[in-house]
Amino acid sequence: MSNITSQKSRYWIGVVSASHVNLAIEGGFAQLCHGKAAPLRKMSPGDWLIYYSPRTDMSKGKPVQAFTAIGQVTDNGAYKHQVSESFVPFRRDMRYIPCREVKIALLLNQLTFTRGNRNWGLPFRRGHFEIGAEDFMTIVTSMLDGEELRDIKTLITFCEQFYLNYSVP
Repeated sequence: MSNITSQKSRYWIGVVSASHVNLAIEGGFAQLCHGKAAPLRKMSPGDWLIYYSPRTDMSKGKPVQAFTAIGQVTDNGAYKHQVSESFVPFRRDMRYIPCREVKIALLLNQLTFTRGNRNWGLPFRRGHFEIGAEDFMTIVTSMLDGEELRDIKTLITFCEQFYLNYSVP
């Protein structure tokens, strides 16, 4: 695992409804915590974000409780995007990789931030939090098939080398 993660990349969980995750994937962006800038500003180019979706829709959606997307930050900072006259959220540009949805129940005993914790949902209430490389790889491995997993390992290695050797203006 040490050859596919580096000290440069950081790994994050973002809590977003499944319907909003789909919009983000289609648009190639990340938007967190109802459009707040602060969580997006914590992330840097080359960082990885895994979306966790508690529900299909924000308030009255059906339970999903699954990891629903994997993406990598590709821009150099958060920016405002006008969705409507009264809603101008902050976003980051992302590159998403195809993956399958994985129920968190399957991973509760494997992740350091949920293992042995009956109140495992507490970190998710923050809407965005950092995880370690080991937890990132555990989740990613469950979301990708063999060939896709080889591709992401190659992608991670390439991107980390790229971001080590090239600074975005």
